Amino acid sequence: MGALVTIMVVLAASTEVAHGICNLSSNGIRACQPAAAIRNPTDQPSAECCAALAGANLPCLCRYKSSAGVWVRFYRIDINRAMGLPGKCGLEMPANC
Repeated sequence: MGALVTIMVVLAASTEVAHGICNLSSNGIRACQPAAAIRNPTDQPSAECCAALAGANLPCLCRYKSSAGVWVRFYRIDINRAMGLPGKCGLEMPANC
């Protein structure tokens, strides 16, 4: 039963990432990918990435921090780098993130 629940959670997360999450579209995630890439990330996020993050629900994104495997699998994103992008865009992450 536990394995079924795990599979269902992974499938739900996969669907959300495919369509975007927390007001951050798939295109927005892709715009941020170069700056949060696992290998050879850029130093700064693009203007498109910052614009996408400005419209995102940052407290909501914090809840996905523990879902690193989903981000890696779909977008090849290092979750720790990704969580640092809002600050590089002049946005403030929630204190409890």
